[in-house]
Amino acid sequence: MDRNGDNSVLPRISWIGTGIMGNAMCGRLLSAGYSCTVFSRTRLKAENLLEAGAQWAESPSEAAEKADVVFTMVGYPADVESVILDPEKGVLSGMRHGQSGISRTGIVVDMTTSRPSLAVEIAKRAEEIGVQALDAPVSGGDIGAKNGTLSIMVGGSRAAFEALRPIWDILGSNIRHQGGPGMGQHTKMMNQILIAGNMLGVCEALRYGKEVGLDLNVALESVISGAAGSWSLSNLGPRILREDFAPGFKIRHFVKDLRIALDEAASTGLDIPGVCLAERLYSELIEAGFADAGTQSLVKWDGKG
Repeated sequence: MDRNGDNSVLPRISWIGTGIMGNAMCGRLLSAGYSCTVFSRTRLKAENLLEAGAQWAESPSEAAEKADVVFTMVGYPADVESVILDPEKGVLSGMRHGQSGISRTGIVVDMTTSRPSLAVEIAKRAEEIGVQALDAPVSGGDIGAKNGTLSIMVGGSRAAFEALRPIWDILGSNIRHQGGPGMGQHTKMMNQILIAGNMLGVCEALRYGKEVGLDLNVALESVISGAAGSWSLSNLGPRILREDFAPGFKIRHFVKDLRIALDEAASTGLDIPGVCLAERLYSELIEAGFADAGTQSLVKWDGKG
């Protein structure tokens, strides 16, 4: 997997799901010289990648047939299941028939935030056909995807994880192997639990500052580097002040994540009331029409429905 510019020694990549995050991440691999085949339910979302040299596939299966490593980054667990496990058009169907060049086996990497139990099932099904599977959700938002500074939490085979080290280094700056199948997803649930509480604090603090008449730009500069500092405050606080609610991460996807976290916690008997509150408030924002807005739009919650 030498990155010396000779495409013949680089693994062939297929990328499935070219939304906000996936598009930027695939674009970085293209820029680094990797040969990429892409598939997305909406071809228009992949046009910039096709113009940059990516090839188009008509299905996840076709994309997989052309690749050594297949990345998926879609919306919901049901999408992951369809894209990877569909017996006719899914990734594993294509990898079963395709020719791979990495240690005689292909690697499928699901970077969607999804159910840990589904990651375990995918790894099991992949192993049955001689394919390795990793669950590798990320944190860092659209900024991290564009700049290659994502935190990537990987579950699955350590050997497969290490085989993709040059690719991880293009996509992220904090890449950790978390353990066996599903452990990347469990780590992402921990991440989302932290974000849920943090976003409540960020939005309530800014609303408080506004109500008491603070110059929020000055106040933000005062607290951003102290004990209250956080990624959310540094990156989303300024967006809130600019009334920029464009999504780095959409509310509807965050609610999906929070519900997975609540289900996983419940399965262990753990009560996580902060996540319960965040899920309720964000769900009310969805009902109010903010499903596709960024998570910073929590500042708009007014309790009136």
